[in-house]
Amino acid sequence: MSDDSEPDPEQRRQLTTSARDLDDLAERLTRWLADTVGCDGTPILTDLRRPQAGGMSSSSVLFDATWQVDGKTVEGSYVARMAPEDDSFPVFETYDLARQYAVMAGVAEHSSVPVPPLCWFESDESVLGAPFFVMGRVDGRIPEDNPPYVFIGWLFDATAEQRMLLTRNTIDIIADIHAIADPAVRFPALAESGDSLRRHVDATRAWYRWALADDGYPIPLLERAFDWLEQHWPRDPGPDVLSWGDSRPGNIIYREFDPVAVLDWEMAALGPRELDVAWVIFIHRFFQDLATQFGQPGLPDFLRREDVVAHYERATRYRLRDLDFYLVYAAVRHGVVMARVKRRMIHFGEDTDTPDRDDYVMHRKSLEALLDGTYEWD
Repeated sequence: MSDDSEPDPEQRRQLTTSARDLDDLAERLTRWLADTVGCDGTPILTDLRRPQAGGMSSSSVLFDATWQVDGKTVEGSYVARMAPEDDSFPVFETYDLARQYAVMAGVAEHSSVPVPPLCWFESDESVLGAPFFVMGRVDGRIPEDNPPYVFIGWLFDATAEQRMLLTRNTIDIIADIHAIADPAVRFPALAESGDSLRRHVDATRAWYRWALADDGYPIPLLERAFDWLEQHWPRDPGPDVLSWGDSRPGNIIYREFDPVAVLDWEMAALGPRELDVAWVIFIHRFFQDLATQFGQPGLPDFLRREDVVAHYERATRYRLRDLDFYLVYAAVRHGVVMARVKRRMIHFGEDTDTPDRDDYVMHRKSLEALLDGTYEWD
């Protein structure tokens, strides 16, 4: 870097995705795979690359591998998932890959929810510079976040009937996750004493402080929203389930309109069902409101609140409660994400600061309307 510590354009490009050099990763993965699978000779890694699209909470690479064991050829396509580097200005404070791996293994063991086949977990940071795990790669298609699926793509081009099918199939996935019995026993890494909703909100507030407020970037709108949550706290949050955490179509691989792999379990927790139901509703509304803001039709027939609630309640025979609270909470959580992303973009010279810190929340108007009770769902 230059003397003033600002990254040059090429360094900036690398850091906003991953600073890990692909050639170096290939060499390290090859050595590690040889030791892990006990193969004859040296494995051959090909087509190692970063995904074209993906989140900022982790660093992933795709690769194919072939090796020999007792004269027999073994080959496959894989995804290696790592925590982001410290200098990549991560969105989240911590990234517990061991816990994520354990949750995915538990989901695979105790349900029919499709998760990518888990291959290996490596806790030794010296191998790649951080713990990582490897999954089998699943072919299919995902509704894109960038550009958002409400503007272009296969879901945008689908019929209303096909989008309703995808809505039902996606909600069925959430219902099946919530149907896993005895989640505190089957997911001990997530089990803690006390009220789960209180822990969840307190953890989000602590994340907000780390990501923004304690670093000199308080967001008045988010602090007002945290106060609103305290004033509207549910009397009875209901029983705990396994909460996927990032429940949305953008984290599912589909073949046609059928889910074949459920991804991104880093936000998994034990908590009320409404956490996931509200998240899937709100995240789509975030994209839909963005389309409306730009004068585009978007997909107003997709993941409508009433459709999601009706199908979930039919599938689970559980009546959702206090959904307005959880929708505001979803908007708050996403507000922390968006504000941290704004800071991240400023850090890497991709955006400029604004005097009104509430503008760090891209869905500012929606959150303000939710807090004031004036948001229109229809």
